[in-house]
Amino acid sequence: MSDHDLVVRGGTIVTASDTMRADIGVRGGRIVAIAESLPASGRSIEAEGLLVMPGGVDTHCHIEQLEANGTVHEDSFATASASAFAGGTTSAICFASQFKGHPIGPTLDEYRRRARSAMLDYSFHQIVTDPTDAVLKELPGIVASGIRSFKIFMTYDPLHVDDREVLRVLAAAKRLGAFVTVHCENYAAIGFMTEALIAAGHTAPKYHAWSRPAVVEREATYRAIALAELIDTPIQVFHVSSAEVAEEIARAKARGLKVWGETCPQYLALTDGHMDWPGFEGAKFMCSPAPREAAEHERMWGMIRRGVLDVISSDHCGFSYEGSKGKGQNGRDVPFRDIPNGIPGLAARLPIVFSEGVSKGRITPNEFVALTATNPANLFGLSGKGRIAIGADADLVVWDPKKQVTLTNALMQHAIDYTPYEGIEVTGWPVATIRRGEVVMQGGTVQAEPGSGRFLARGPYPLTAPRGVVANGFDPAG
Repeated sequence: MSDHDLVVRGGTIVTASDTMRADIGVRGGRIVAIAESLPASGRSIEAEGLLVMPGGVDTHCHIEQLEANGTVHEDSFATASASAFAGGTTSAICFASQFKGHPIGPTLDEYRRRARSAMLDYSFHQIVTDPTDAVLKELPGIVASGIRSFKIFMTYDPLHVDDREVLRVLAAAKRLGAFVTVHCENYAAIGFMTEALIAAGHTAPKYHAWSRPAVVEREATYRAIALAELIDTPIQVFHVSSAEVAEEIARAKARGLKVWGETCPQYLALTDGHMDWPGFEGAKFMCSPAPREAAEHERMWGMIRRGVLDVISSDHCGFSYEGSKGKGQNGRDVPFRDIPNGIPGLAARLPIVFSEGVSKGRITPNEFVALTATNPANLFGLSGKGRIAIGADADLVVWDPKKQVTLTNALMQHAIDYTPYEGIEVTGWPVATIRRGEVVMQGGTVQAEPGSGRFLARGPYPLTAPRGVVANGFDPAG
């Protein structure tokens, strides 16, 4: 009988804290040995001259998501899994919807059913759009089922919640030991700016960025932090687009608040100028918050190095350019207000962050691992993920740090008909992806079975605990 099902041999192991040349032995889906040299047994992958890192953990993905208008996001759990594996990611957290005026339960049940076709390991954030008394009574059972994070939107029809509703969700999360993630943009300000722009005849995709400048995001971030401080509930601010927004998070951290910040590759590689491409082409780059000017990229890397932004996710939210479900679903002559927001990015995340970060000397390989695997796993209580250690899940990516690749949509292996990163040249590329000891991608070929992914139930963990500091000693959460 072989001691190991799989040995990854001769590579340079990179974790968030250490770098070493060693072999990794896997048995039963877990790492059981890390040694200078392991005896031959079972299957082996030769990694001489390559990096061996934890498989990517992407904690912000919109996959096969159900929408209030009856549509479903184009990338299924099967196609999104293939894209994730192609880019070196092995685990993801995606979003279970709630529709205003409706309970959570039936929609969550349907989403669970759809997720059973996943190949990557996954968990859910529960979106809360309508925190009525009846909906709040559903939340304890949802948390007990292993969904330990809520998502709230401070903008978007029909998703946004007002300040009182934000407080109700924060208070419920505190009582349940759950974590809250927030899309921070000022709903009223965006509506006001949008109306003014359209009235002035400014309707092209580029004006999407004009409708939501950084101040709109900065104000909402400050407000979300203040409300979280009032209730004493830990939060993560999603998809920070600029340094001035990140400064609000830095100020909160300096005061000892439990606030974390996430950003995404689009804020490190794309600009508002992409939305000014001819005709309707700019729609390919529309997401919210909008990408900023090119000079913002270096400021954002500064915030990453400071640790203010300590997670880089994809915010994968794909709408094809063509087709009835795509960017032009409402027509190509409509104002920017009526063009779906979101861009695909599951497979591109790790190559772009490695190339722009490690290959260009902005961060170390260890910091790369922390940002894309270890920190998100720790922040969201994904036990066994995001690390290379005895007993951890054998989720690994074997990485060629010198391989140069020009990104194309075909390489993304998603269901979307374009990538906003088309033509970008990257240095650093995954050559094999291993999920729980199974080689699920090698040489660009995905070889996993639909339904082989596992739901990652998340129990209580220390980061979700409140600080125990409330104004005047009175806890409004009860």
